Amino acid sequence: MDLSLILLLIGGLVVVSTAIGFLVKATEGRAKKQDGLTRVNPANLGEGIQFGKIGTLLQFSSEFCTKCPGTRKYLAQVAAQYPGVAHVDVDLTHRQDLAQQFNILQTPTTFILDDSGAIAARIGGSPRPEAVISALEIAIKREHDSYVI
Repeated sequence: MDLSLILLLIGGLVVVSTAIGFLVKATEGRAKKQDGLTRVNPANLGEGIQFGKIGTLLQFSSEFCTKCPGTRKYLAQVAAQYPGVAHVDVDLTHRQDLAQQFNILQTPTTFILDDSGAIAARIGGSPRPEAVISALEIAIKREHDSYVI
């Protein structure tokens, strides 16, 4: 193989890898609105878990997650600012059933739940502050007439 062809291939791989990295970084931490038809039952998450009266910040983490402690601290602060909102942290290390049920591919993953436990938004990775606040405010104000129960 010619040296210029090898350098061209390596350069192409660098460009493609960089583009993929920027794409992943741009989408991480943003809230993805959900249809609100999927509900989370707190009893399925673990013993003694209770959701908030008007909303819940449900964080899925793991033992070896480096971003989870910072996310935990931030979500607890947000929950403290809204009376009736709870922060719940579920460790997926030994709960692969939950990871499969909710299709969780990375930790932290945060679900913003309304008062009925319906998933209003989903955030993969470290959540952006504006994404958490806007999704939580939408979940708190959500109408429940159209839900399938």
